[in-house]
Amino acid sequence: MRTAPGPRLRLAAPYATRGNAMHAGAWWLWALGLAAAASRTTNPLLLALIVAVAGYVVAARRTDAPWARAFGFFLLLGAFVVALRVLFAVLLGSPIGGTRVLFTLPEVPLPGWLEGVRLGGRVTAEAVMFAFRDGLRLATLLICLGAANALANPARLLKSLPGALYEVGVAVVVAMTFAPQLVTDLLRLRAARRLRGRRDRGPAALLSVARPVLEGALERSVALAAAMDARGYGRTADVPRAVRRVTAALTLGGLLGVCAGSYGLLAAEGAAFGLPLLACGVAAALGGLLLGGRRSVRTRYRPDRFGVRAWLVAGSGAAAAVLLAVAASSAPAALDPPAVPLAAPAFPLGAAAAVLIGLLPAVVAPRPGGARSDTARSAAPHAEEDSA
Repeated sequence: MRTAPGPRLRLAAPYATRGNAMHAGAWWLWALGLAAAASRTTNPLLLALIVAVAGYVVAARRTDAPWARAFGFFLLLGAFVVALRVLFAVLLGSPIGGTRVLFTLPEVPLPGWLEGVRLGGRVTAEAVMFAFRDGLRLATLLICLGAANALANPARLLKSLPGALYEVGVAVVVAMTFAPQLVTDLLRLRAARRLRGRRDRGPAALLSVARPVLEGALERSVALAAAMDARGYGRTADVPRAVRRVTAALTLGGLLGVCAGSYGLLAAEGAAFGLPLLACGVAAALGGLLLGGRRSVRTRYRPDRFGVRAWLVAGSGAAAAVLLAVAASSAPAALDPPAVPLAAPAFPLGAAAAVLIGLLPAVVAPRPGGARSDTARSAAPHAEEDSA
C-alpha cells in the first residue's frame, strides 16, 4: 500500500506570475540601499563588489522586457563617468598632491581670477588614483539605479504611486517605456537594411533610418494620447481651497526639511540636527502626499502586495547600507583609504559580508517567466489561472 507523499520544502524561488510578482518598490528600495552603501566608501574593492552584486541579481532576475535591457547602458555610462573623472584630474589638476609623477603636461598660464585652477602641469599617481576612486563611486551609484530600472516594472511601479504623484509617474513611465522602443525600432530597421544588402553604418544610413523611427514614435504618441483621453486621464475631484493650500505647504515644507536633514547628516557640523529635520521633513511630505491624493479619482485594480519576499528584498538593501555605515564609523581607514601615501587598498571582510547580503534577492525573488517543469506545475496548480 503506497501512501501519498507529504509536502516537500521548496527552497527555490517560484516562477513569477501575476499573483506573486515582486513589488516594484521593493526593487527600488533594494537598489537605493546598495547605492547608500556605495556612498559610504571609496574602497575600489568594495565598490567593485557592489557592482558585481547588482549585476548578478540583474542577470538572475531580469525579464525580457524592453526596460530590462537598460542595465548594459548604465554599465557603459559608469565606465564613461570614471574615464571622464580621471581625464579632468589629468587636465585640470587635483587637490591631492603626491610625489610619484607619472608625466608632465605643458601648463597653460591662466589669469589671476582663476586662482586654484590649472591646465596641464604635473600628473601624479596619487591624483589619478584619487580621481579613479571618486569616479568609481559615482559610477557605482548610477549602476545601482540602473539595476532598479532593469528589474522594476514601470507599469507596476506606477500602480503603487500615491495619487498626488500619479501624473508625474505617468510622464516618467511613458518616457522610460518609449526610449527602449526607439532603440528596438532602430535595431530592427538596421537589420532590415543589412538583409537588403544596404549599408547600416555611417551618417547616410543613420539619416535614412531616423525618419521611420521618428514616424513610429509619433504614431505611438498619438495613439497613447487618444487612449489616455478616452480613459478620462487628468480628471480630478473638487477639493476645497484650504485643503489645497495645506497640501502645498506640507509638501514644500517636507521637501525642504528632507533637503536640510540630508545636508545635516552629510555635514559633520550639523549631524546632531540632521536626523530630526529629516524625520520631520519625511512626515510632512507624507502628509502632503496623502492630502494631495484626494484630488485623484482613479481606482486600483488588483494592487500589488508588499509581501514577505518584497520585505526580504528591500531589507537586504537596507541592511547592507546600515552595516556599511557602521563599518565606516568604526574603521574609516578601511572604507575610505587615504590617497597619500599611495598604497594598495585593504579588503575588509566585515564590510564585504555586509555587501554580500544584497545577493538575497537572487534567491528569494520570483524567477522570471519561462516554461515550468511538471514538478513546479504540480506544486502550484493555480498559477496558470492567476496569470491568465
